[in-house]
Formats: sequence, structure tokens, C-alpha cells
Amino acid sequence: MAHSIIIGPGGHWSGVVPRREALTIVDLKGGQGVDFLCYNADQPEERYHAPNTLKAALTLKLTTGHLLYSDDARPIFTITEDTFGGHDTIGGCCSEVSNEMLYGVKGTTGCRENFLRGLESFGLGRRDIVPNINFFCDVPVNKSRVLSDTVFVPSKAKVGALVTLRAEMNALAVISNCPQVNNPCNHGNPTEIEIRITASI
Repeated sequence: MAHSIIIGPGGHWSGVVPRREALTIVDLKGGQGVDFLCYNADQPEERYHAPNTLKAALTLKLTTGHLLYSDDARPIFTITEDTFGGHDTIGGCCSEVSNEMLYGVKGTTGCRENFLRGLESFGLGRRDIVPNINFFCDVPVNKSRVLSDTVFVPSKAKVGALVTLRAEMNALAVISNCPQVNNPCNHGNPTEIEIRITASI
């Protein structure tokens, strides 16, 4: 049976996905970015490592069949299903301080603050935040290796877009349902998502 949770706009969730079980993230209304971190739940100093993941994938954008590797070069999750295709790995998470730096907006919290709240329940904190994955997000890189003016462009995720990750170890997942309204990643209107944890097929 699936364990289902709705995360409201700007909300967060953290929890352990047991080995061989699956975590599915569903964009219920379309066009919503979801920031994601993961760790070895039994030894959380081992965590998601973007360079290992990208070197193995040979691409900046992740989709079905790609593995999320740790800093010990071990798979934490495998993407087993993806109806979006090409999730961002370089844009990082928004935060109160980056919103001020990039957009001149003060006092607006972001995914970094959500990560801190989610990590706190597991005795982790600021030192444990690493470059994250942005599901349902796109950061275009042109042939001259230049990013777009706004870095993020509007998400092309359709209603019900989903990505499913199979845990290859007992995995701690930390999710921020992005509250960003200062760039177009959420079309200026953050909406709810659903997460499901199920026995893997």
C-alpha cells in the first residue's frame, strides 16, 4: 500500500525511505519546482554528491535510469520512472539571502530554510546541505555554456507529472516544495505536490 502525503505550497517533508522501497513525487497542478536532497539514513555523513552523479550520467539533466550517487560513489536512489525528463542539477536552492542577492527582495525564505527545518529532525544542519536536485525545473545552458538571464525558466511540467526514485539503501530524503515567486520556475504561483512511498516493484 502507498503512504501518501500532500505538501502545500512552500512546505517541506523529510523522512526515511527504506531500501528497495520507492518514493514518488507528483506535481499535482503542473509547473511546480521541487528541491531534493538525500543521505544515507544509517550514516548521514554520506550524502548526495552532484559531481559523482553527473560524471556517471554524462549529462547535466537527470531522468529515468540515472542513479543519484553519494560522495562515497554508492547509489542512494535510482530514477525508475519520469514523465518530465531532464531535471535540473545545477541551479541549487533558493534562500532568503540569495533572494536578496539576485532579486533585491528581503525577508522571503526559500528552499534552503526548508532544508534546514527538514534536516533538524534528524540532527543535521547547515553543514549538511549540499548542491541539490531540482525536480521539474529547467536551467537551460546554451552552446556557449551561458545560462539564461533568469537562470530558471518556467517549468514545462504538466498536471500530474511525476518522478519515482527507488531507494538503493535506507535513504533519508529531504524535500522542499519550492516557494519561489521571484523567478519563473513555479510560474509565479507555487502549488501543492504529493509524495508517495510504496514497496518497489
